[in-house]
Parts: sequence; C-alpha cells; structure tokens
Amino acid sequence: MGTGRFDAVVVGAGPAGSATALALARGGARVALVDKASFPRDKACGDVVGPRGVAALEALGLGAALTGVHVGDMVVVGPTGGRARLPCFPGLDYPGHGVAVPRLRLDAALLGAARQAGAALVTGRVAGLLPRGGVALDDGRGLGAEVVVGADGATSTVAGAAGLVDPGRVLWGFALRVYVETPATLPHIVLWAPDGRRAFPGYGWLFPGPDGRANAGLGIGTLADRRAGAGAARLLPAFLGHLGALGLLEGRPAAAGRLGGWLKMGMVGTTVASGRVLLVGDAAGLVNPLQGEGIAHAVTSGLRAAGAVLAGVDGAAARYRRAIAGEHLAYHRVAAALHAGLVGRPRVAALAGRVLTSAPVGRAVGGGWSIFWNELLDGAAPGPACTVAGAAAAVAGVLTRRSPTGRWLAAALT
Repeated sequence: MGTGRFDAVVVGAGPAGSATALALARGGARVALVDKASFPRDKACGDVVGPRGVAALEALGLGAALTGVHVGDMVVVGPTGGRARLPCFPGLDYPGHGVAVPRLRLDAALLGAARQAGAALVTGRVAGLLPRGGVALDDGRGLGAEVVVGADGATSTVAGAAGLVDPGRVLWGFALRVYVETPATLPHIVLWAPDGRRAFPGYGWLFPGPDGRANAGLGIGTLADRRAGAGAARLLPAFLGHLGALGLLEGRPAAAGRLGGWLKMGMVGTTVASGRVLLVGDAAGLVNPLQGEGIAHAVTSGLRAAGAVLAGVDGAAARYRRAIAGEHLAYHRVAAALHAGLVGRPRVAALAGRVLTSAPVGRAVGGGWSIFWNELLDGAAPGPACTVAGAAAAVAGVLTRRSPTGRWLAAALT
C-alpha cells in the first residue's frame, strides 16, 4: 500500500537524519523521516557533541538540546600510565568546548525539531529502494521520493541497496558503552596495552555523563573483519578494571546501560552519494578514524546534504560530494591511513602511545595534538597550537600521500 510521494525520504532519525530532515523541511521540501524505532530510544555512544556540532546546533536554534556538561580539555592516558592534557581552544567558527549530553535526550530533541518544521515521521523498517525513487518498507508500504538520504547507521540498508559500499575496504569498528556510578570531571581517552607491549586495536574512554555518572566504553578497530568486534565485549570488564588501577574509577562501581554498535570510519569503502541517493553521518562512514567522534559529523553532513538537495535534485550528489571533500578529504585521507596502519601494528601503536603521552612530548605537542586529532585545524585560531597542528598535518600528509586508503578516498569524492 503506498503512502504518497515526497521531495525527499530520509531514512534514520538519529542526529544525521533529523538534521537533514529539519533543514530540508525549513527549506520548503516535503520530507518523510523514517525510523524503525519508537522515540525516545538510546544509542551506544560516548555522548559528547564536539565543538563543530555545538556550533551547528546553535546556528540551527537548537542550543536547548545541548543541556549537558560542558567538555573542554581532554586527558589522554598512555599504555604505561603517562598522561597528556589536550587543551580545547576556541576556533574562529566553533567554541572552545563540546557538550556531554545523552543520546536518549539529544536524538529525541532533534527529531522533535524536525517534526515541528514539517517533516512527517514514519515508523517502519526499510527493505530496499523503489525503482522510480523512494523506499519500500518491509510491511509493504512504499514512500516515493525524488531523493533518498541514508542516515541509517554504519550497516545502512540504503547504502547497501544503492551499491555504495565496498565491504572489503571499509574500516569497521565496534564500540561498547556502559554508565558507571562514578563521576568524571574531565574526559579521558585511554590507550591500553593489555599485555604491556601490544596496544589494544582501538581505545577506551571515560567521559562525563548524566546525573553524576560517567560514560565508559571500549572501541575496537577491526579493519574489514567484523568478526573481531567481539573483542570489545570480551575485554570490557578487564578495561574497567584498568580504569580502577589508573585511579579513574573508585572500587568496583556498578555498571548499567550496556549497549554496543558498529562504526564505519573515515568514509573508506563508502561512496557518499550517487544518482539520487545521498548518505550522511555513520551511513557515509563520517566518523573520525583516530578518536571515533561522529555526532558533529552527523549534524554537519546532514546540513550539507540538505543544502545540496535544495539547490536542485539533479546535481545534488555531485554538490554533496564536493562539499564533503572540501570539509573532510584532507583530514580523512591522512587519518584513515594512520588508522589502517596502526590497527594492524599493535607494537608500533603502543610505542606511539607511550611517546606521545610522555611528559615532555605531551607538554610540547598537546595543543597541536588536540586541534589535529579532533579535526579542528580548518577554522582554528592562529597561534602556536595551530602551527603545531598544521605541521603535523603536513608531515602526516606526506607520509600517507601514496597510501591505498588515501588514493581511494580522493577518487571516491571526485
């Protein structure tokens, strides 16, 4: 049974999908926003919206959705316990802080704003694409549309149905999150070496969370082998014990809200747009390959996709690819290549973690590391930290210029 035709169907009502639908509806488009879940619903996440995401949401008039703990400086803990403090500087177009806000609350607020703007919420599971544009739901309903935007996560049905994923190239990751009954005043990224010599192929975290609790988790990089994702679940209890040994958790705090999810990182293996199908957020692989941030990328990519569609359906895919290339290609071709190289070299990764978190190195490069690692160089305020970040990006760019990962990305975004 058909349910009408729209200018655009957005599949997935997380931050990427809701931001896309909101911008499209405000631009006068008829939008259907489809999600299989009933809201509010939770998602596995570190719950931190980065500075660019904060700026984007505030520009949309959604600052009220950011009712949470302000997150500024970050501490990186190395494999042997060394600690480097990464200061958070305000940029020219973003604030000097992020916000820790539970996805249960953030996603519901963004969805509410999209619906208020005129997007029609449809609850259902997408089974595939319609031959003449739009999506088919698994209950037999069809939603016709000029454009389909896939915002349905790392394992996107839309991306698969449109043939936009090369599974053998994707940089997969799996993250597992819990809430612990211990407060965290500063966000911590923990580079862990369970046996002291070989780094865990990913990182752990302890972030400020809601109601005096903390958000703790472990994310594992698996390259193209998704079977290795079980390692995060198996090792999470040991990692929580490691946080205790570091003095970051007191005793054996109760853990609740255990939830896991897949990530695609660095856009590798995913074509972000073709024809009349555009992918945003996790569906496009728009997750920082070095530290796993995804919410800011989700919101901003949704806005870029909406702008491309509103400028004209026929050229939307090309405009969107250009926008994403302009914002992310320079960083992700470097960061994705580093990710791919380090995940398969645990001893090298452990050594790098020890060096970077040693006291003299951490003090010397902490500011630049913060800007580069968090993909904030574009728009960073001039100063010593910006200079260090620029130098690091230039050196890393030379080292990774001929990497297969970098070449694939450059070709996919042209």
